[in-house]
Amino acid sequence: MKFTAEQIAGILEGDVVGNPNEEVSKLSKIEEGCKGSLTFLANPKYNNYIYDTSASIVIVNKSFTPEKEIAATLIKVDDAYKAFSQLLEFYNQVKNNKTGRENPHFIASSAEIGENEYIGAFSYIGEQVKIGKNVKIYPNSYVGDNVVIGDNTIVFAGVKIYSETIIGKNCKIHSGTIIGSDGFGFAPDENGEYQAVPQTGNVIIEDNVDVGSNSTIDRATLGSTIIRKGVKLDNQIQIAHNVEIGKNTVIASQSGIAGSTKIGENCMIGGQVGIVGHISIGNNVKIQAQSGIGRNLKDNDVVQGSPAFGYGDYNKSYVVFKNLPKLAKTINKLEKDLNTQKPNNE
Repeated sequence: MKFTAEQIAGILEGDVVGNPNEEVSKLSKIEEGCKGSLTFLANPKYNNYIYDTSASIVIVNKSFTPEKEIAATLIKVDDAYKAFSQLLEFYNQVKNNKTGRENPHFIASSAEIGENEYIGAFSYIGEQVKIGKNVKIYPNSYVGDNVVIGDNTIVFAGVKIYSETIIGKNCKIHSGTIIGSDGFGFAPDENGEYQAVPQTGNVIIEDNVDVGSNSTIDRATLGSTIIRKGVKLDNQIQIAHNVEIGKNTVIASQSGIAGSTKIGENCMIGGQVGIVGHISIGNNVKIQAQSGIGRNLKDNDVVQGSPAFGYGDYNKSYVVFKNLPKLAKTINKLEKDLNTQKPNNE
């Protein structure tokens, strides 16, 4: 798909400097630009690349003033970085704007599907499912009985959504994700053998949530596992049964949250963080990568370590404990010197 500089400037409300009919069909970094590609310049330290790039069109700030001739056509905007991000979103919308139903697929007769849908090949949609408008279900996806999916949500290839799950509007569920599988609930019997505790609840995902690839969100034992509005989950994240994550919280890759833990709003949780079950984490909490959380955290706490403690205290402690071998050597030397000294009888 090709776009002209004039069309792109119209989308971004920018001004064309150069050939308005210049065409592009792909995106590139400015240092890797080639004929027919579109790029951007926002950081002044990359200014030198604009004079050598082979990209056909470059988005720049209106404040940019070239020092010498530029071969590329420029589109001047108020904020080049923001404009390029806007263009990427537009590009994704165009690229993903599939409609219709590919064959083979299975849709239960009791399912309700809104207009402008896309149902990819080998997808399964079960009984009493309710799917909103403009929803995209990519190939090899499974949507179990009684699932609800809101308008404009995208379910990418190979996603498995178990029965009773509720997903809101404008969500993105990336490939390989499993939503609504049984929580990890087992109880030992009189012989010490573990028996599964039935997991009869569901998962609720509110509007504007992104779930990364190969993540798992378990159904509740009773009630619901809840992911609130605006939450962003990276790839390979485990959310256990009856967890609740507050709105606009973001969690990086390979983190795991054990059952019945409540996480507040606007939290930032780094990669490979482990959080035990049945605790509460307040609002606006920041947890550094690879931390282990085994206790409640108050609003605005910033922690690091395993077990985690205050971020400032962690950094001060790190200065000490990274030098422990050197300190031990110094102490041993001082003890040796003291032991070899003769008593002073004067």
